[in-house]
Amino acid sequence: MTENQIVLSLNDVTLTLPGADGPVHILKGIDGEIRAGEIVAITGRSGSGKSSLLAVSTGLEPASGGSVKLLGTELVGLNEDQLAFVRRGRIGIVFQAFHLLPNMTALENVATALETADISTGKVAREAAAAALEKVGLSHRLKHYPSQLSGGEQQRVAVARATVIQPKLIFADEPTGNLDQAAGQSVRDLLFDAARSQGAALVLVTHEASLAAACDRIVRLEDGKVAS
Repeated sequence: MTENQIVLSLNDVTLTLPGADGPVHILKGIDGEIRAGEIVAITGRSGSGKSSLLAVSTGLEPASGGSVKLLGTELVGLNEDQLAFVRRGRIGIVFQAFHLLPNMTALENVATALETADISTGKVAREAAAAALEKVGLSHRLKHYPSQLSGGEQQRVAVARATVIQPKLIFADEPTGNLDQAAGQSVRDLLFDAARSQGAALVLVTHEASLAAACDRIVRLEDGKVAS
C-alpha cells in the first residue's frame, strides 16, 4: 500500500438508532478520510458519537446512510459475511474491555487471529503468536489465561492479537481507558510502534488529551458532527 493512499473514506455518514422516545440521531453527516500510515485521534465528550463512528467505520454497526469505504470497498449494504471478509486479515481492532477469549491462553488468543484470517495455522501460527507476544513483553505469559493477567497485560495481548496479522488499518476504542498511567503509556507506545513499523493507519478513539496530542491529527466530534 502506497503512502497517502486513502484507506478509509466517509461521505455524509449517518447513524440513527431506535430509542424509547423515538429515533436517536447519533451520527449526523460525517465526512472524512484516513490515509495509509496516518495516526488519527477521534475525540469528543461522552455521547458525542466517537465509539459509534468507529463501529460504523469497521462495519460492526451498519450506517443508516451515506458512504463508508474501507480499503476501497463500500461497506453500506453488505451482509455480515461480506463485512467479515472485508475485515479479515486486513483490519485489527483493540477494544477498551479487551475482549479476549477467557478459555484460551494468551498464546491461543493471538494464534486464533492468524487462523481466523487464514494466514497460518498450527505450529506456524503459534510461533508467530509467540513472537508477537514477545514484542509486547509477554513472552513469560504465553500459557496464562486472561483471568491470570493484569489489565495492562490483557490489553497488551489484545494489541498483539490485533497486529499479528499485519493489518493495513488498526482501530482502537479507548485502548487505555481501563488502565493506570504506566500501563496506558505502554499500550500507547506499542500501538504507535506497531502502526509505524507496519506502515498501517491507526485510528484511536480517546478522551485522553495527552494521547490525542501524540497523534498526527485530531478529529473532534460534537453532537454527532465533526467540529469545525
